[in-house]
Amino acid sequence: MASLTAKTKVKEERYRSLPAHLVICLIIAMSLWSRDSMRDVLKNLIDGVSEAWVKVGKYWRIPCKSAITQARQRLGAGVMRQLFHQLVQPMANSETIGGFLNGLRIVVIDGTCLDIPDSDENARVFGRPGSRPGTRAAFPKVRLVILVEAGTHLIFDALMCPYKIGERVRSLKLLRSVTSSML
Repeated sequence: MASLTAKTKVKEERYRSLPAHLVICLIIAMSLWSRDSMRDVLKNLIDGVSEAWVKVGKYWRIPCKSAITQARQRLGAGVMRQLFHQLVQPMANSETIGGFLNGLRIVVIDGTCLDIPDSDENARVFGRPGSRPGTRAAFPKVRLVILVEAGTHLIFDALMCPYKIGERVRSLKLLRSVTSSML
């Protein structure tokens, strides 16, 4: 994780109660405990890791919500993007049903649109779907386009873009992850 934070120029200028490697784990753990608050997820995480890996100290307290938010903002999206591209790779083998056809790995491009929090910034960056004249859609939307291994349903590349940009247009960028051994 240190190499990831170095690559993305995330610097820790002083000791913090939420070091970058812990924030990375917190973000991943948030998908496991998605119904829990960030503080509860952090508590679950700290309770489950060894003291040798995270030295929080005897008197460490779970930081407040705003401190967790600031730590996530300090980390930024670049580290998580790098981690995804470094770790996630197709996993199907010759025994995987639907994984290969004539020796070529079968991959699929798919897309969907997701509601995102209603803020002026989200509306400006991602846009809103069209609606009747004089009205506006309830939420801005983001378009998610993914490259999936057919046999395992593993997403091994993905991108988000403004709602108004079509799936087909954005799918061309996902070809960066398609090799000559894929169909």
